[in-house]
Amino acid sequence: MGRCGNTRETLIFLREVAMLTHLFLNRVLWAVAGLLALAAAATGVWRPGIYNRVVAPDLVPGAYSQDLLSVAAGLGLLYLSYAARPQRAKFQIVALGLLGYLFYAYGIYVIERTYNGLYLLYMAVFALSFWALVTAGATVARDAPSVSLSRAPRIASAAGAILQPLIFYPLWIGMLLPLMRSGEQIDSLYSIFILDLCFIMPGFLILAFLTYRNHRTGLLLLPALYVLGFTLIFSLAVGELVKPLFGAEPSLAAFLPALGLSGSSWCLEACIWPN
Repeated sequence: MGRCGNTRETLIFLREVAMLTHLFLNRVLWAVAGLLALAAAATGVWRPGIYNRVVAPDLVPGAYSQDLLSVAAGLGLLYLSYAARPQRAKFQIVALGLLGYLFYAYGIYVIERTYNGLYLLYMAVFALSFWALVTAGATVARDAPSVSLSRAPRIASAAGAILQPLIFYPLWIGMLLPLMRSGEQIDSLYSIFILDLCFIMPGFLILAFLTYRNHRTGLLLLPALYVLGFTLIFSLAVGELVKPLFGAEPSLAAFLPALGLSGSSWCLEACIWPN
């Protein structure tokens, strides 16, 4: 991972900050969420037929790729629940990003009524990841030392965060307006509108402002949001790669933007984090 600006400041920041109090409780929630997600996602990878009749056939490759990424996220949370320590803020930030990914990924299954045999498990992962994030927010240490980052990484990270709403607000609202005029109710992917417009894009805007102002909350949580963004968008790229497994042709026009956006999220993390 590359570096931007004064990474020595960032290194001191991430080493010295005791990000979460009550870390044991947070680690337990990470472990349980990771274990449940691993069980649900591994079942979907092993038996993709569970999506028959509840997911449109052209969307099954996307569900399969999302399960692949969820397996990785579940394993990551299990590891982080074991390895996280009070002074390892970087581990805690990654864990929050993976929890955000699980909230989004399983929010899709829950909101879109994916009523297969795992639906209650989907609900459990969705709820647990949300409450684990709430618990983390409630237990953020208030007395940890702060730091001011140099101008270059601060502006790069904030600009990258603002770019997401600039892309997706017009895109999703432009798709919603015809539906609002006609009263049509679509059968799938409407959860994306809810999750993006109500949760993810406002989060990017708020944390972009806080990061630009050198606020400690922005410096800690914006990288977590980039972890979430990378994981989500990379699953779209993987979805194109796995299409031949389901008798479909990959689309280069869909693969390249997803790969580019996920790569930009990875690079923007580097503007705040050192190696």
